Amino acid sequence: MFKPSGVYAAMLTPFKADGEVNEEVLRQMVDFMIAKGLHGVFPISSVGEFVHMSLEQCYRFMEVVALQAKGKIAVTPGASSTCAENSIKLARKAEELGCDGVVICPPYYYPISQGNMEKHFELIADATTLPVILYNIPLFATPISGDVVERLSRRANIIGMKDSSGNMVELMHYIDKVRRTGSDMNFLVGREEILAPALTVGACGCMTASAGIIPEIMVGIWDAHQAGDCEKANRIQRAMLPLIRAMFAAPFPAGFKAALELRGFAMGQQKQPFSAVEEQKLGSVKAEIKIILDDLLKFIQQERLDKAE
Repeated sequence: MFKPSGVYAAMLTPFKADGEVNEEVLRQMVDFMIAKGLHGVFPISSVGEFVHMSLEQCYRFMEVVALQAKGKIAVTPGASSTCAENSIKLARKAEELGCDGVVICPPYYYPISQGNMEKHFELIADATTLPVILYNIPLFATPISGDVVERLSRRANIIGMKDSSGNMVELMHYIDKVRRTGSDMNFLVGREEILAPALTVGACGCMTASAGIIPEIMVGIWDAHQAGDCEKANRIQRAMLPLIRAMFAAPFPAGFKAALELRGFAMGQQKQPFSAVEEQKLGSVKAEIKIILDDLLKFIQQERLDKAE
């Protein structure tokens, strides 16, 4: 059964002026990610503003990405929702399109117990033949406890977890608890700042927005680790940290979209309206992102990290 491994991009969403997804730009993004050597893509993601999209928009987004990928890269769309019913609909659409798996976070908005959460994941896993990747994202949803992950890891089609806590201590305990059951579930980090150290303790890759913005860096960290060159992996890891700080200086995910625009992709207007003060601040953040990104692109050239060349 498929298991995610390597560098996956949590895909941002380009919008047209009418609020619909810009399919032309979306196809360009997929081609860019393939050319840069990514191992997979995660459409319908948090950074992709899936909460602002209708089910029909999500279905079409999945379809465009799956068709453009043409089997050259793994496609694991998000199938998250506030209820299992809609998550199942998304998972079945992904199954129909021949996707490799689905990524599912806990229900959000309403408070939820660990028991409710576990049942939610079980209902979805039982309703699809696709491999399921759990998604721990404490920034927006109730954290998944280690005990729940441990129990769910025993299910045949729950094969991975994306941990966006950014907490290395929690990651270590997740991995340890699951390994003690005999499960070989794969763990990927959702915070780009810790890919290099996470790989050294047993993570199998990452699923991050930066993988779609600076894929050369994220793949470079992976390749260096695979080659046993931890010094190089750490050097590349440190090089990208100023960009992450700059992107998070704007309301999420505006900073990430600004960076991707600077790489040549028309991302369109923000779905969430900004005040005049926020718009002014965003302008300053964009200027800072450009300076940092220009320096990082020079670093990529110096280190010969661009696989598309």
